[in-house]
Amino acid sequence: MFCQLQSTSPPVNPSVCERTLAVVTKADMAPEGLLQKVTADDVSIGLGYVCVRNRIGEETYEQARMQEELLFRTHPMLSLIDEDIVGIPVLAQKLMLIQATMISRCLPEIVRKINHKMETAVLELNKLPMVMASTGEALMALMDIIGSTKESLFRILVQGDFSEFPDDQNMHCTARLADMLSQFSDNLQEKPKEVTEFLMDEIKILDECKCVGLPNFIPRSAFLAILSQHEDAIHVKPVEFIKKIWDYIEVVLSSVIAKYSENFPQIQSAIKRAGRNLITKIKEHSVERVLEIVEMEKLTDYTCNPEYMTSWTQMTAEQQNFIYAVLSDGKKPEHFSLTGFGGIVKISHLRKYHAHLLQQAFDMKMRIASYWTIVLRRIVDSLALYLQLSVKNLVNY
Repeated sequence: MFCQLQSTSPPVNPSVCERTLAVVTKADMAPEGLLQKVTADDVSIGLGYVCVRNRIGEETYEQARMQEELLFRTHPMLSLIDEDIVGIPVLAQKLMLIQATMISRCLPEIVRKINHKMETAVLELNKLPMVMASTGEALMALMDIIGSTKESLFRILVQGDFSEFPDDQNMHCTARLADMLSQFSDNLQEKPKEVTEFLMDEIKILDECKCVGLPNFIPRSAFLAILSQHEDAIHVKPVEFIKKIWDYIEVVLSSVIAKYSENFPQIQSAIKRAGRNLITKIKEHSVERVLEIVEMEKLTDYTCNPEYMTSWTQMTAEQQNFIYAVLSDGKKPEHFSLTGFGGIVKISHLRKYHAHLLQQAFDMKMRIASYWTIVLRRIVDSLALYLQLSVKNLVNY
């Protein structure tokens, strides 16, 4: 701070005093008592005093400095003042040191702010649409976007790396796909409520599939007919699941394309449209494939899973007790406790049927129950594997 001191009035603010350099001008005009003022420092001038002689009349700078030097060297009172605080050259040196100190203290913060503004400006500049002057440049930009999109999809859909979208859980794709698959599995294997009375579907089918032959053989056509009914009841669920999966992947693909094409608004909409068309094509193919998986289960009854025989054996262990309760128990109970069918089933409506028909119906019910569990798990497994393959094919498309 530069201040001309022409009176003895002290500055009011102490913090200002600490940053004050007091310059006594026209020292030749009032030399009396000046020595005491500049040496006593009774007003706490932080940066001290400098006494100078002003230029008079038409003096040149050089002439003024020579007169100033002569004044402070020969004047009887002014010559007593320390030469370190007199003269324009001393004032200039002090000001230079003050300025250097201020620069060294403030410059790092100024540089930091400049760098911050430059970085912000560069980021804003990079967000501006790039000018594409030729078809070749547009093609190169398109290939870069496709390459970056494929790499990103591979990370989030295959590797489970969601570092690009740490705060967007919808983009944590492997976790979301696993959630949807688990929900589908639970929904598919959920036991439906019995619409008809216990064994009536089996009895009706057996009655329609009977033929001339030994009475204790279950017609395979009857088993396949019941199996087909079960599959017709659930065939919509796998289709809905695969559609839901590809609707979700379409949203993910759109988000990734938007991220990597934000600097190319000229072609962004076209790329998104191409992505939607690709997903639509894959979805249609996936629906066809899922329908094939379900249809395959209708063609034949086959499994190499040993759980089928284990489950069927455990279930048929109750057959004799069941037939006795229906036809021979003198108490004629209304219900029978049967594991795996809600605990208790109604049996009073079955007493009008012959024993061998009830045995066949019961046996087929147990076979269907044992086999159907395997079928449902097989559908879930098949869709899980097909989904993984389809996602990998999408990334490598």
